[in-house]
Amino acid sequence: MKTPWIGTSWKMNKTRSEARAFAEALKASPFAKTDRAQPFVIPPFPYITDVADILSGTRVKVGAQNMHWADNGAWTGEVSPLMVKDCGATLVELGHSERRTHFGETDEAVAKKVAAAVKHGLIALVCIGDTRSEYEAGATADVLAKQTRYALRDVGKHAPGKVILAYEPVWSIGEGGIPADPDFANAQHAKLKRLTAEIVGQPLPILYGGSVNPQNCCDLAAMSDIDGLFIGRSAWDPAGYLGIIDAVTKRLGDKP
Repeated sequence: MKTPWIGTSWKMNKTRSEARAFAEALKASPFAKTDRAQPFVIPPFPYITDVADILSGTRVKVGAQNMHWADNGAWTGEVSPLMVKDCGATLVELGHSERRTHFGETDEAVAKKVAAAVKHGLIALVCIGDTRSEYEAGATADVLAKQTRYALRDVGKHAPGKVILAYEPVWSIGEGGIPADPDFANAQHAKLKRLTAEIVGQPLPILYGGSVNPQNCCDLAAMSDIDGLFIGRSAWDPAGYLGIIDAVTKRLGDKP
């Protein structure tokens, strides 16, 4: 039985009290110390310390939604890897399509951030994805390969255990997104595992994210090359998040 990563990023949502209430609900659940999954939550920056303090002593990993590649400097509004760690996070989400689309984040910038995360002992959760036009043109595999090669460019053989990929089709995320067919997603994951093995010496874990919900979570997680789920709005409520972990772990436990 595989142990799937199952996590959620809250994006720019929740107040401090809501963030603390979510963390308390997760801490009180049987999944706070489960060995059947690797839970993780990625709050907005102002609440990382609160959430990390509440979840201290559990198996839940707490992450940041972005960071700069420099340790310090004249980067107004940015947050360094040292600051992320100091807040209690052990994981950092990098290269999300919203960062790429709305804030001009390039493959080059993502590569530098991944290297900085690995240097400072943070797990880099690198988001990669194809747009609707790229998908319709049959270019998905090429787009994902390019983004993956860039992300691993500066870490190479140091990536295993320190870098995780999340395939998030741009056409699948957000309100109105269309979930990828599990077989299609699995095929992309299989290609990426072969590619990462070629680059770093062994296949890296690859999560699927994109309109994951209670109806499709089990079918996605049960696929052979999908190593977990990165969930959006379906997991912003504690009950929704815990319900998905419960459903997925039961489904995987039932597999022969």
